[in-house]
Amino acid sequence: MFEVTAEDAFDFRSTEYAELFASSAATAFQHPIWLAQLYERLVRQGAATPLIIVVRAHASGKLAMVLPLVRRRYTLLKVVEFADMRVSDYVSPVADEEIFSRILSDGRTVAAIRKHLRPYDLLRIGKLADRSLAMERLLGIDKRDSMGMSAYTSKLEPTFAGWREHRLDQSYRKELDKKSRQLNRMGEARFECVDGAAAVRTTFDALKVYRGKRFDGSNGPADLLQLPSYFDFYLAVANEGCGGFARTYAFWMNGRPIAGALGLQHRDSLLVILGGFDEAGYRKQSIGSLMFEQIARDCIERGEHYLDFTIGDEPYKRIFGGRPSPMWQIYRAGSPLGYAAHLTVEKLPAAKALARRMLEAAHVKKAKPSVMVPPASDEAAESS
Repeated sequence: MFEVTAEDAFDFRSTEYAELFASSAATAFQHPIWLAQLYERLVRQGAATPLIIVVRAHASGKLAMVLPLVRRRYTLLKVVEFADMRVSDYVSPVADEEIFSRILSDGRTVAAIRKHLRPYDLLRIGKLADRSLAMERLLGIDKRDSMGMSAYTSKLEPTFAGWREHRLDQSYRKELDKKSRQLNRMGEARFECVDGAAAVRTTFDALKVYRGKRFDGSNGPADLLQLPSYFDFYLAVANEGCGGFARTYAFWMNGRPIAGALGLQHRDSLLVILGGFDEAGYRKQSIGSLMFEQIARDCIERGEHYLDFTIGDEPYKRIFGGRPSPMWQIYRAGSPLGYAAHLTVEKLPAAKALARRMLEAAHVKKAKPSVMVPPASDEAAESS
């Protein structure tokens, strides 16, 4: 019923992919803009090579499914991963549920997909949401394993007042009201959804400074925004998606950005994926919390139903009404070396940290990493 090819120069901005994505069960992180920029700015400039599996209907040639993957080498270890490059918080095959089921039932198609993945020592895919398509069945993996962390989504109400009442504790609402009054006494405070390349760049320059101070690597992963390739990637997504897929928010004080965030709009949700604020100047005013509150207001006014804080167990997500949903990972060893590497990463925290640091260094140098084992999947979103 289907034909399977590996099209490593696949055009994610094509009309056929846009139509497939629109009807699929995929997430915002498989959006045409996101994947086009990711392959151009992170995969091709980083220590990875594209592995894009394309499935088409045999009779008509119509696009049926796309699997956006990458190949990576960690010294001797050959690894196949989803193309998340540490920036995508949810992964999914790009297909609708009915077509995906038909592909699963077609033994020849499944065999052809698995053949295109080889050779590898380790096939490793993390950040599968609880209700995502069963990629493990497609890849011949018995079960999902827990990532040990959750994603968080806050349900929005028809009105901002109703959302505050249902999702925020009464004492915290009063606290935020007090902080807002304090902020407005300090100068001309203004929140907005930023429009225009110049204002977006100003916001991102401020985010880079604020996040660099907060996530300096001394107490966890260093901030990816400090790496030129990642900064350019996020900025490109914000600019290309401005007015639709991507929203850049900023809190201004006397014309200077003191807080900012990047969100991705998908169906009836906004996914907040990047944020930062002037901690030294406005921590006492809880500027980060005031910003999230105003983002929720903006989403409600646009008629959206969910504010998705994505992956990670940071406490603020529960404060703003976020409800946890478990995240999953799958792996399949293709050799004894791959099996040993997987066990090493899972059992030894020091191996995770070493792999992450060496991978970050590889992006700076635009060279292949020299680590022996791949970083664990759950490192990808720790500094979001």
